[in-house]
Amino acid sequence: MTIKQQPGAPINDGGNWMQKPSANGDVPPGLEYLAMIDNIQIKQKRELIEIALGWESNNKYVIMNGVGQQMYYAYEETGCCSRQCCGSQRGFTMHIVDNFGKEVMRINREFLLCGCCGWCAVPGTCCSHSLTVEAPPGNVIGTVNQRVSCCTGAYQVCDQDGQVVLDCEGPGPCIMCGCGDKVFDIRTNSGAEIGAIRKKWAGFLQEAFTDADNFGVSFPLDLAVRTKATLIGATFLIDFMHFEQSQ
Repeated sequence: MTIKQQPGAPINDGGNWMQKPSANGDVPPGLEYLAMIDNIQIKQKRELIEIALGWESNNKYVIMNGVGQQMYYAYEETGCCSRQCCGSQRGFTMHIVDNFGKEVMRINREFLLCGCCGWCAVPGTCCSHSLTVEAPPGNVIGTVNQRVSCCTGAYQVCDQDGQVVLDCEGPGPCIMCGCGDKVFDIRTNSGAEIGAIRKKWAGFLQEAFTDADNFGVSFPLDLAVRTKATLIGATFLIDFMHFEQSQ
């Protein structure tokens, strides 16, 4: 599916784009970019209307490799009432397109009225936030589920069969307190730390007046491509759960 003239679709503005690697039969079409990297940067685009009026707009993100070359562009699809009334709790569909405008991933999150604190976030229940990652759209390759934690922000990264492959846990009960980066460690089922999702401190002015956030995600080079893609979904869920509060 090719996205044409959609709000948020990539624009050739002279940016530095990553060259598309050769296709691999074991990798879902469009995810070849992820096979050759061990870290990504996800930068949310600031919206003037949010800064000036506090009016929540659809989120948009640029996804780059470790040297700043663009791989994907992501844009949220939600209704206006959902954004203004439900805030960070809202359900959404995140469309992820490559540099040619072709949709290669789709992330879906359902609205959940309760939950968020972590004390009763048993995966699969009405108190656990979750999302699914599809690549190509319509083919689920992984899910991310909030799990029980003591106010730290903890998530399970699962494969297409719902089996937990990685665990991601935040820095502690004071996630929103203080300056500096906020780090969510990525661990295997055996407890070995293999990477992190890092919310980068953007400076006082940006942190105070906008909810546009920047993230870095690191993982082993040989990690399964589907799992790398699911970690992108985990980053979006963490952004909405902990850093998407209205300023």
